[in-house]
Amino acid sequence: MEAIQTEAQFKDIIQSDKPVIIKFYANWCPDCKRMDMFIDDVMKEFNNYSWYEVNTDEIEGIAATYEVMGIPSILIFQNGEKKAHQHSAYTKTPESVIDFLHQQLG
Repeated sequence: MEAIQTEAQFKDIIQSDKPVIIKFYANWCPDCKRMDMFIDDVMKEFNNYSWYEVNTDEIEGIAATYEVMGIPSILIFQNGEKKAHQHSAYTKTPESVIDFLHQQLG
């Protein structure tokens, strides 16, 4: 998973004509650390998509702009638009993340 370092890089990535998956997280977040334990397996299942991550403490304002009220959150972007958003309460298990991605991406 590639880390997004700047707002400009983020804006460029979300312009993709193919869906991109972006994880919003923070280093201090216990649920984010839990997700890190299973996200590699989820990424293997959805390896035909590009995966990125945004540390909400490092790029100020992006979380608020895209209504990320809790972390970790998984968002899907395409053509510069947010297509789907799985809020933090629903990202606690690999099954819930996989189900969400299947619903949104097929």
